[in-house]
Amino acid sequence: MQDEAGAEERWGVVKMMSMSRAANAAWLVAGCLALALCFAGVSQADTIVLKNGRRIVVSNVIREQGKVSGETSAGRLSLPESMVARIEKDDSGASLAGTTNLAAADLPIGPPPVDPLDDSDPIARTVVHDGAIDREALARLDAGASSGNTEAAARAAVVESAASQFEFGRGDFAAALAHAERALSHEPAQVTLLLNLAYLHLRRSEYTAALDSVEHARRVAPDSPEAAKLAGWAEYGLNRLPQAIAEWKRAQQLQPDDEVGRALEKAERDAEVETNFREGESAHFALRYSGSAAPDLARGILGELENSFQVTSSLLNYTPAEPIAVVLYTGQDFADITRAPSWAGALNDGRIRIPVQGLLTVTPQLARVLRHELAHSFISQKTHGNCAVWLQEGIAEWLEGARAGDDAAALIALYDRHDDPSLAALEGSWLNLPNESAHVAYAWSLAVVEGMVQAGTSVDLERLLDGLAAGSSTEAATRDALHMDYADLNRSTVEYLRRTYLH
Repeated sequence: MQDEAGAEERWGVVKMMSMSRAANAAWLVAGCLALALCFAGVSQADTIVLKNGRRIVVSNVIREQGKVSGETSAGRLSLPESMVARIEKDDSGASLAGTTNLAAADLPIGPPPVDPLDDSDPIARTVVHDGAIDREALARLDAGASSGNTEAAARAAVVESAASQFEFGRGDFAAALAHAERALSHEPAQVTLLLNLAYLHLRRSEYTAALDSVEHARRVAPDSPEAAKLAGWAEYGLNRLPQAIAEWKRAQQLQPDDEVGRALEKAERDAEVETNFREGESAHFALRYSGSAAPDLARGILGELENSFQVTSSLLNYTPAEPIAVVLYTGQDFADITRAPSWAGALNDGRIRIPVQGLLTVTPQLARVLRHELAHSFISQKTHGNCAVWLQEGIAEWLEGARAGDDAAALIALYDRHDDPSLAALEGSWLNLPNESAHVAYAWSLAVVEGMVQAGTSVDLERLLDGLAAGSSTEAATRDALHMDYADLNRSTVEYLRRTYLH
């Protein structure tokens, strides 16, 4: 899920509820009405952030044929995707159906500023035109650079950078990274190319590789505020708060920046709470925990996470590039630092944050929470954050071991009354949902994912996540992987529930 304050973080929240079947049904009926009210009549005002730093407020954003367009107070605006760094979604309501919410994957800080290569740029136009990359023209320019001619190398670097920007705009970070690396191979000392490469590594949660690129850039430009900005995020991703704070303070001294200021404030808030925290680590996790948490509990949590890591990695066919940060809090510290809604029992914003006050061992309930939040870490990293909330939460619920049986009858009744939730409406943030609506959202999302998995195999789920990693919208990836649109998926879900749970 996303932070309402605009930090554009990926929030994964797991609810802790224990209700009878009758209570579940009552919650679902009330919650579906509340959910409909929450998402009715929403008019979103999103912000297009250009690569030169300019911000444009628009509504009804559409991405198609290499263009980003929307309505402004002065009329309709249309821009080449190559000029757009990201789209910041307004999470006051549901996401617009049919649009790709790349902002959900954005870091709390934006990419380094570059001169946008738009449709009027003659060099960019040789390889990026008509909403596609001209692969033959790109190959010719790359081959020309192999002669060692300085001018040819400069042209090749420009067009590879243009191709990288194009793929980044489409959300295909793997392709963007490949082009960025080729651009850098032609001009290895160009600071802009080094910082762009670092940013792409950050978007892929490859923090160590990002730091390598930043350090190379610093050898060329020691006082680059953008290098300090990106280094801070890499250090934060590696769970090294003092280093992250130092980098962001340096960035602010070099060039004050609101985005860095917000990131610094959050890191300092974390550091203040974690001043006397102890540390632990395992093969895939870096743990920090309050002194009031017993060391035996910390060791038990690391053991449980390592067991779940192997299972999740196998099911999703993915292994995160860096150790995953885990922070254990007392109850009040958790509420103070995360500012999560009252129904949240844990939170994942890149660090798995869990309240453990009063626990001495890993209880079955805590084990479920750990599996749930670990799933969020895998999904966010595998899809580079480009995953609708309903799919994130549905997979996390399923991987924690939850099943839809207790809610099946109530969910079927909602569908039969045509009151089933819209998956398009459940793509965006859930942080403002009241308890009743949150329960409906979780129950329906779990049922959809459970039905999806039981109807096919984990390969279908893997194919769906791979489509999201390549930049597809969740509905488009669903159509490609499952050959169903959202309406088909809801219908298939109810057919599964009837067949499985109503005898």
